[in-house]
Amino acid sequence: MLDSFLISFRLKITYRVNGFLYSLKCVPLVRKLLPDRLYCVRGLKIFAGILAGLWELVSLFLGKILYLWLMILLPAGLYKGDQRQIFLHIFAILSVIGMYANTYMFDPSNDKYYAMFLLRMDARKYTVSNYIYIILRQLAGYLPTLIAAGLQAGLAVWESLLFLPLILGGKLAVAAWDLRHYEKTGDAANENSLSKAEWILMGVLLAAAYGLPALGITLPAGFVWAAAAVVFAAGLAGIKKIRDFRYYREMYQQILAGKRYQMDSVTTTKIVADQDKKYISAEQGITSSKKGFEYFHDLFVKRHRRALWKSTWRMTAFAAAVWAACTALALAFSEVGEGLNRFLMFSLPYFVFILYGINRGSLTTRIMFMNCDHMMLTYPFYRKPENILKLFRIRLRECIRLNLPPALVIGVGIALLLYLTGGTENPANYGILPVSILAMSVFFSVHNLVCYYLLQPYNAALEVKSKISALVSWVTYLICFACMRIHLPTFGFGLLTICFAVLYCIGACALVYKKGAETFRLRN
Repeated sequence: MLDSFLISFRLKITYRVNGFLYSLKCVPLVRKLLPDRLYCVRGLKIFAGILAGLWELVSLFLGKILYLWLMILLPAGLYKGDQRQIFLHIFAILSVIGMYANTYMFDPSNDKYYAMFLLRMDARKYTVSNYIYIILRQLAGYLPTLIAAGLQAGLAVWESLLFLPLILGGKLAVAAWDLRHYEKTGDAANENSLSKAEWILMGVLLAAAYGLPALGITLPAGFVWAAAAVVFAAGLAGIKKIRDFRYYREMYQQILAGKRYQMDSVTTTKIVADQDKKYISAEQGITSSKKGFEYFHDLFVKRHRRALWKSTWRMTAFAAAVWAACTALALAFSEVGEGLNRFLMFSLPYFVFILYGINRGSLTTRIMFMNCDHMMLTYPFYRKPENILKLFRIRLRECIRLNLPPALVIGVGIALLLYLTGGTENPANYGILPVSILAMSVFFSVHNLVCYYLLQPYNAALEVKSKISALVSWVTYLICFACMRIHLPTFGFGLLTICFAVLYCIGACALVYKKGAETFRLRN
């Protein structure tokens, strides 16, 4: 089993190394300096291997630090009360979500496909050995980060360490349960395709995790520790099922079906067609009175209105519901109102991350490519510079329209909430809040569409082939996340946000006008 793990680990590192080298070949200025036989250059492969190893080490702690700070410590600090008790409450409930939504065993990752179906490794040895490694990796990553987070929340070291049985035992127990379920029904769990019941349960648990502390209700510490003991015992009992399960290959054939299909161009075409049917309206008589590319785009939007606007209205309704709940709590409980007022006075940097999260730009560009551009880019007239620019202007207007409704609700809502919870000494804040929120929405709309045109990441099989595009997405995420560490008054940060959004939009659009005709193409 150790040999199987070592082979699979080398395979994963090799996969990352080759991905890094491929990324270098995609950088416009760097690729000209690199030799054609890049993958044979020993020095570069050693350097890439070092980077892959460093990332394996850094990612061991980075994800845990972000999770504990962003999802638990930061929200817990917004409530008045015993921070220790609130930390215990939020962490325990979020751990339940992680038990079934992030078991690691049922993640359809590329390395599983390469190992079990291309290299024909023993599926049981591969799965069990790698799962042991993942559990040990989680243990090593959580050990110092949990202690640090627990100390910040007022927990003793031994109390922080009691969360480890809850986290790891829960994942083992759920994994064993899903394996038994597969034996009985033949239906494999898939972390990338949760059922409706699991999504509903997640929503209920999230509401309980963050809503109950606002009402002064938290799980008793004794209950949390007793639950941790029960879950850990269930996890230990599940180890035998994970070790002895005999149908790993058959199960992964079902989970990794999409990975196999990606290697088959005929089947890929069928998948694309099936995806198209989900998004295209079957309504008869759709037409438009517009001309040229305006007509072309208008028909596209009308035929894909459900896919383009459904998530927008859902997000708008969710934002309105959150605002209504916060308003009700603030009016019913004066302490909640005071806390919200203090938060809103310095909260604008947080909304950079929130607007980044709710922006539908990446979904919109994917639908554009899936149901339009991946076919139209094969026609010469569609790739003419003047036509690319015409359609870009039209699409930019549509992307902004798609993202404005939730931004408008959030911007106006927080201004009203600020007024209802005690107001502000500077009346200009009531105007700067909604305007800056709308500026952020426009910025992310422009940013996503500009990245799509300058870094078009997809090939004809809808695989993301541009590593630069993925890097830009990560950098954007990190910058938005880092904004939450900025402590500036509302008016000052809002004014900076508006100015930056205006300048960025002008510069980015100018870059598309200059380079879009060269970069907007199908990937190989």
